[in-house]
Amino acid sequence: MDSQVSNGSSLQDERITNLLVFGFLQNCSNYNFHKELEVLGRELPVPPAYLQEDHDDGLQTDGNRCSRFLDSEETDSENQEEIIQDIARQLAQIGDRMDHSIHPRVVNNLAMQFMNVNLSEEDRRKHLAAALEQVLQTYPKDMEREKTVLMLAMVLAKKVADHTPSLLRDVFHTTVNFINQNLLTYVRNLVRNEMD
Repeated sequence: MDSQVSNGSSLQDERITNLLVFGFLQNCSNYNFHKELEVLGRELPVPPAYLQEDHDDGLQTDGNRCSRFLDSEETDSENQEEIIQDIARQLAQIGDRMDHSIHPRVVNNLAMQFMNVNLSEEDRRKHLAAALEQVLQTYPKDMEREKTVLMLAMVLAKKVADHTPSLLRDVFHTTVNFINQNLLTYVRNLVRNEMD
């Protein structure tokens, strides 16, 4: 079986994006989806350091899943995970400042779309992209476009999960898929530049 996902991203890329979005959500201030994020962290095979570093409130993971996850990676994977966590922390700080610029109507509409259980993943991605386009039209263009889109996609995910915590898993996976489909090169370069 090929380790390539249909959109051209590898399992390694998917792992990086999972860690980035999870770290972003974990480092955002003021959110209502603590329990859902805890459950997602156990499902995702997130390295233990992610779960204990800033939120050491008894959060535990399935050790087998994490060790299997880490054993398959190169020896510098821990270094890469720290870098991704640092990037996620920095992006979350920027995201907290951007948070107020997203109109609640956009969040409500996107949350309503995600509540529709009949929507395919592709339809969810299209709704996320449409919401992003709507927000981008009103957003100042002082940041490079890829960074702005990445930030706003993660901020929208946070706001939808904050609006309806039960949507966290769906909005997380759709956001990861959207990033892998549209911003993969940017994310790879972001991590690579920090590792150099």
